[in-house]
Amino acid sequence: MDQDVVQRVKSDPNYQKLKESRSKFGWTLTWAMMIVYYGFTLLVAFNKEFMGSRIGDGVMTWGIPLGLFVIVFTVVITGIYVRRANREYDELSDAIKAKVGA
Repeated sequence: MDQDVVQRVKSDPNYQKLKESRSKFGWTLTWAMMIVYYGFTLLVAFNKEFMGSRIGDGVMTWGIPLGLFVIVFTVVITGIYVRRANREYDELSDAIKAKVGA
């Protein structure tokens, strides 16, 4: 890529906004995912009695719905990122391309 184009992209205010917004949002979602995933892992490791205790009179334990929650949370958090990327980040990327002419 031509260095002139690279410098024009880096100096574009839309690029700075895109970079900052995407990074901040990405790290927020990353921390949320880490808290959920490692929280579940720590429960499995250090609170086996709770994870193995039954819910009501049935055979289901707390580990099953909590494990399902981790999976669903992962899908939801991915959907949230994709939705924001399609709405906000794509618009900023298109504005950068139009201004730079690349």
